[in-house]
Amino acid sequence: MNQRELKLTPDGHHVVIRGRKWRATDPAVPDDVATRLRAHLMAARRAAATALREGDATAERAARDRVHAAKVALGERGTPPWWEDDETGRRRRWERGLRHLDEG
Repeated sequence: MNQRELKLTPDGHHVVIRGRKWRATDPAVPDDVATRLRAHLMAARRAAATALREGDATAERAARDRVHAAKVALGERGTPPWWEDDETGRRRRWERGLRHLDEG
């Protein structure tokens, strides 16, 4: 996706991709951590697609759970939204998510 397709809302809380609004990644997530979380996210998405093609519902559920865990850790899902959480809660969220995904 090129940068012209992705637009940040003025408050920085969401991105607009092809006219659809999505929660933005927490900008406080350190770059190295965000890179690792995105690697987990993409691997989980590939695993979900493979499981879906193979008709393996158990593997698909496990992969989708990993997708969700990565997106929560990045701040793109979950409550409270990253902009309403304090610094400690935000750090705890991505540390917990990365630990879970690394073990996984």
